[in-house]
Formats: sequence, C-alpha cells, structure tokens
Amino acid sequence: MTPASSTQPEDLWVFGYGSLMWNPGFEHVERVPGKLIGAHRSFCVKSVHWRGTPERPGLVLGLDRGGACVGIAFRVAHLHAEATLAYLREREQVTNIYREATRRVWLKDGSERAVPAVVFLVDRGHAQYAGALTAEERLHLIRQGHGIGGPNADYVQATARHLAELGIRDEELRWLVERL
Repeated sequence: MTPASSTQPEDLWVFGYGSLMWNPGFEHVERVPGKLIGAHRSFCVKSVHWRGTPERPGLVLGLDRGGACVGIAFRVAHLHAEATLAYLREREQVTNIYREATRRVWLKDGSERAVPAVVFLVDRGHAQYAGALTAEERLHLIRQGHGIGGPNADYVQATARHLAELGIRDEELRWLVERL
C-alpha cells in the first residue's frame, strides 16, 4: 500500500457509502474512512436490477441531499483511473438513477485532508427514487427484493456489518436487520 502522502494529482478518489465499502470491485492503493458533507446515506432507491426486479423491486442505499455521510474513500492509482470510472459507470448507472459528481470528502485518517472524490448522488426526479417511505414500506421492499446481485436482505446485512466495523451506528439499519 502506498502512503497517503504520495498521492498524485491525477489519482482518483471514489467515495463508497453502501456496497462499494465492502465490495468495491476495483483495484485501489488506499482505503480510508471519509466523511461527505451535504448528502446522507438513505434507503431511497428502488432496485430493479441488482437487488430486485421491475415486478418486485428491492430497496438500496443512495446518497440523498442534506446532512452528512461517513463511508470509505478509495484512492485509485492514476494508471487505473479510466478503467475504474468505466467500471463504476457500468455498475452504478444501469438505470441512470444516480448523478455522477465530484465532491469534497474529508479523510478520517488524522490528516484533516479533504480530497475530491467521485460520488454517485441519487436523482430525485428518477422513477426509481423511493422518497420518504415508512419503515414498514422499506422493510417490505427489502424482504421481497432479489435481483442478479442476490437477495436484498444480504445487501442490508453486509452494509450493517461494515458500518459497525467502522464504528458507525445506524439506527435504521439496526432496525431493519433485526426484522429480516
């Protein structure tokens, strides 16, 4: 692993807040907890591909506007930046529910550095945006969801485990996991 102090300007940073935290799927040279301000982690995306189908959608996380989110910032060597972006676009933009953007992420490694990172923000105008569902409605979608990525419940449980490893307590996730 290359020390953080050797970051080159053309290195790519990617911010993961859901499955990217535990299943990035791309080569990276650094993995650091990070905080994004201005968006929060929310079960607000009806999944019709990875964790559900159009007939029986699941529910996955999106970065919705407002608040803050702690996740993982991955540094990708500049040699792999283009391939990583292509991979992420294919993975995250199957139905174009997200808007790709670059936002400042504050690294929680004691350095107090902020890095520009690629993030995928939910598009509130997209048909898959779930908006404000009740807890029971979210639980129903998660229980029924099963797509090419497997059961939606597996996604929720893996995300909860990884947030716990980071020391992040998420009451909504805890509530959902207890009922799955």
